[in-house]
Amino acid sequence: MKTRVEKLFRLTDPRPDAIILANSVDPHLDGAFFWLFDVPSGLFEGSVAVAHPDGELDVWSSVLEAETARTAAKKDPHVRIHEFRAPSEAEEGLRKQLGSSRNLGLNNAEITHATYERLAKIFPDASWTDVSAPLRKARVTKDRVEIEHLTKAGEIGSKVATEIPDLLKDGTVELAVATEMNYRMMRHGASGPSFSTIVAFGPNSAEPHYFAGDRKLRSGDSIVCDFGAYCDRYASDITRSFHFGKRDDEMKAVHEKVEEAQQAALGLIRAGVAAKELHLAAQRVIDASPWRGRFTHGLGHSIGLRVHDGWGMNERSEDLLEEGMVVTVEPGIYLPGHGGVRIEDDVLVTKSGYRFLTTAPRGYHEVGA
Repeated sequence: MKTRVEKLFRLTDPRPDAIILANSVDPHLDGAFFWLFDVPSGLFEGSVAVAHPDGELDVWSSVLEAETARTAAKKDPHVRIHEFRAPSEAEEGLRKQLGSSRNLGLNNAEITHATYERLAKIFPDASWTDVSAPLRKARVTKDRVEIEHLTKAGEIGSKVATEIPDLLKDGTVELAVATEMNYRMMRHGASGPSFSTIVAFGPNSAEPHYFAGDRKLRSGDSIVCDFGAYCDRYASDITRSFHFGKRDDEMKAVHEKVEEAQQAALGLIRAGVAAKELHLAAQRVIDASPWRGRFTHGLGHSIGLRVHDGWGMNERSEDLLEEGMVVTVEPGIYLPGHGGVRIEDDVLVTKSGYRFLTTAPRGYHEVGA
């Protein structure tokens, strides 16, 4: 992980003596901890990673996961593992290691207040530098290993997406389909879903962040399935929309318009393009249709160790696309009381274009007609 540590320090100005990434308890775990220490499993609650300007990394792990940590560290000579049985042991070890440091970096975006207070007691004379902005910048472009993890996660999501039509039967409930999708992701190699799987039937599909409930599928329903897989800690995020039974000509036209909007955005992707231009391209397509104003969210977001990992693409975005970024492209049209359509894919930004990490068919699909 030496290259990631060095990348982080290059982007941090002024440069601290060391950067501390401290976990609390699940779910308050710092994603940057796992970015610097690429360990495949374990919670690492209460663990601390200390990054040094020379690229070295010290990891303080509880005895619960010390063996996992040591196994991962065997692959990297620049990582040292320190085991502790009680928090006081880790505190004393950190004090001995960094006691002379005057400027320490913290990821303010993910550290809990209680953990900060604990560190402030260990280092009462230190000044603290917020490194959340350089961490965001460092993490938003992916290296080869991260792209491999994200590709595997995307493949799992794509496999399940192609299986969804077989799950859509008259009278089945949203939660039943969501549960089966979660099972199938894990059967295909996921460690779990990357967020709560959305399965929305009929009018519920007009709510972008709907939670699957007990509504039964019936003829004429539009269907939105938004889900993702964790694989090697990295996430995928894919949405496919379907129609069940009796055709609804308006919803078919909505689906085709969303496809057109997605393609308008995809056609602009390459390194150096302003992220907001992608959103505006999709929005222009939808606003020129009968459904003006019914695209109610940003076009997408970066994805990595988190589903929403760093920044979003909307009309206010100030970021430029960079080679190595992985982003979602997910336009949608939502008609309250009627239904909705969203199509979402994960794409890798290349120097001259993009590569799909999710590959399931995205065209209009009638099921059970």
